[in-house]
Amino acid sequence: MWDRDETREILKNRDIAALFGIARKYGASQVRIGTATGLGQPRVNKILNGGNTVKELAVIERIAAGLRLPDHARILLGLAPLNGAAPGDDHDKEHEQQARELADLLNSAATIDPTMVMILRTDTNNLRLLDRRLGGAAIADKMRAQISQIRRAHRHAIRPGIRTELAHLLAETASLAGWQAINALALNDAWHHYEQAKAAAHEADDPAVLAYVSGEQAYVLMDLGRPAEAAELLQYIHATHRDRVPARLRTWLASAEAEAAAILGDETACRRALDQAAAVLPEGDSDPEMPYLSINAHHFARWRGSCLLHFGDPGTVEDLRSALAGMDGTYNRAEAGVRCDLGHALLAAGDLEAAQPHIHRAQQLAAMTGCRRQRRRIDELVKAVNRALGR
Repeated sequence: MWDRDETREILKNRDIAALFGIARKYGASQVRIGTATGLGQPRVNKILNGGNTVKELAVIERIAAGLRLPDHARILLGLAPLNGAAPGDDHDKEHEQQARELADLLNSAATIDPTMVMILRTDTNNLRLLDRRLGGAAIADKMRAQISQIRRAHRHAIRPGIRTELAHLLAETASLAGWQAINALALNDAWHHYEQAKAAAHEADDPAVLAYVSGEQAYVLMDLGRPAEAAELLQYIHATHRDRVPARLRTWLASAEAEAAAILGDETACRRALDQAAAVLPEGDSDPEMPYLSINAHHFARWRGSCLLHFGDPGTVEDLRSALAGMDGTYNRAEAGVRCDLGHALLAAGDLEAAQPHIHRAQQLAAMTGCRRQRRRIDELVKAVNRALGR
């Protein structure tokens, strides 16, 4: 209303009678206008009927306040704006503030040098070690702070080399957050983290980290009850990146394929993928360029046992016992998974007495690490034990 040409002319001419006429047109009674402006109904009536003019600046000010005129309408009426700024000043100030904030962020990011990237990478690696021991819930605040700091630095980094390093680190850190979210059964959060990790991996142009974070995202699909889509995704990743990634990562990708096949009940595909994984597994525990990936013979035995458990393979118990013997005490969540699988295998073999200690220890470790994903499986095993005991 205040921007119409006729209204602007009324304001420029200080035609108070016409101004009150506009208020009446939009539903305000004479009494309401009189109360709002402090003039009273009788005087409002006289003004409307042309029997009284308003020239006093103080009265015009009361009318503008009572009718709640916006600043640009007050200026047309000859009054100062309430905030002391001319039209457009607010936008100018906002734009200036944005420019200052952007400059501050760019200046802050410019302080990131190779040494600072190394420190941030060390922090992420330390969080990875804490996650293995304590679980994601115990370090949730630290993880949020770490991702926020890396994301902010990456978003405003200008130097190409530093930006690439930060993109690589963001991919690794977001992937770690994704795995923690899976273990907390926060699958939507996990998917979001992996999408962020993939975007950063693409920018870093690192096929290894891209293949890894994409493969981990397949576990969101498995936990959503969509193993066929997970298997298809893993097969595509493996076929696309097989010749561009280290052997240890190829073992990991093939093992993940085997797990998806096991969930689908496809024993042939599962065993074929496990054989592929074993064929390329290198010696040692990890590769320096892939701190996010730890898989050795004992870890692979755990994975193999977990997969073949679905098919009642008689060698499962020995695989899992071998994996448990090779645990070094720093993988508490992984140990919970091994003991859960071993308890399951022993229970399936009818050895209830041997199964119970492993299930009990798995309960303790899952509680220690806050892993809701494992606790869900363990709860089902406890129910099976109770049924076997006739409880």
